[in-house]
Amino acid sequence: MNTLVLSAGFLTSVQDLGRTGFRQSGVSLGGALDLHAMRVANALVGNSNHAAGLELSLGKLQLRFEDSRMVAWCGGAFSARIGDENLPPGHAGFVAKDQELVMTAPQTGARAWLAISGGIDVPPVLGSRSTDLRGNFGGYQGRALRDGDTLPVGSVKKLPPKKRTVSQWSAPAGWASTARVHAVLRIVRGTDWNRFLSRAHTTLAARSFAVTAASDRMGARLDGPPLDRMHTSDLLSEAVAPGTLQVPPNGEPILLLGDCQTIGGYPKIAHVITADLPIAAQLCPGHQVRFREVPLMEAQRLLCEREEDFARLRVGLSLHLS
Repeated sequence: MNTLVLSAGFLTSVQDLGRTGFRQSGVSLGGALDLHAMRVANALVGNSNHAAGLELSLGKLQLRFEDSRMVAWCGGAFSARIGDENLPPGHAGFVAKDQELVMTAPQTGARAWLAISGGIDVPPVLGSRSTDLRGNFGGYQGRALRDGDTLPVGSVKKLPPKKRTVSQWSAPAGWASTARVHAVLRIVRGTDWNRFLSRAHTTLAARSFAVTAASDRMGARLDGPPLDRMHTSDLLSEAVAPGTLQVPPNGEPILLLGDCQTIGGYPKIAHVITADLPIAAQLCPGHQVRFREVPLMEAQRLLCEREEDFARLRVGLSLHLS
């Protein structure tokens, strides 16, 4: 079966949990900028964690379905409706044959992740169905969606009985709605922390930074007080990852996101903890962001707690979807 894209919006692409195991060849991880939101949305409709869904950026999305499906979404403060009924974030919705799902631009935040039961069934490339927008491969023809595209969706063995259009059960609110008006990202010290002057450490913790228009899925470029290094000598390129906070010679940091390169030569002053990457994925030009240092042990604890809670969510949802 297929899903027709009536309106593709500003930037909508097919994404899953990304390409792992190819960074040594220069292939970015990619995937949904908020991997956790994609997992939660998939869980709500009974998909596996790795099923491909859609990532929306800023604009409108309108889909028409050839058969009955379950849908769910998480992310920024978008508005979504199935027919005349609102579909809140973190809830599952039942879409009937020939019915339409409409999502409109967010009041807060920048992106949302939509799962459809059965998943988007495009061919995998290097083990993933994610769209690499810079490499022009994967996803749907290696590009962002356009009006009139037809997306193949996987088969669904059985849908749960439809008692209502929108489910009463839902994911935790903090997972479903990740946009923040005043974003604060927790960080741990990077490998090059000691290459910066003490005033740079103070500035990073005390001042806010504005996301510039030169930001994209590779990274959020930040405008603010410069973070000065002790020495300006060049460094050998080293591995970087989503969440790395690099500082180029002008002192204005770059927060790397899901499509970031695999290595970089700018010093790494800090790294955003994994549990806060969903907040980072909502940043767009004009947003303000601040940073707060936490111990590595706390970052690990927060991630472990989230994984344990997600496992419990999966068990609970199995009772509704069986």
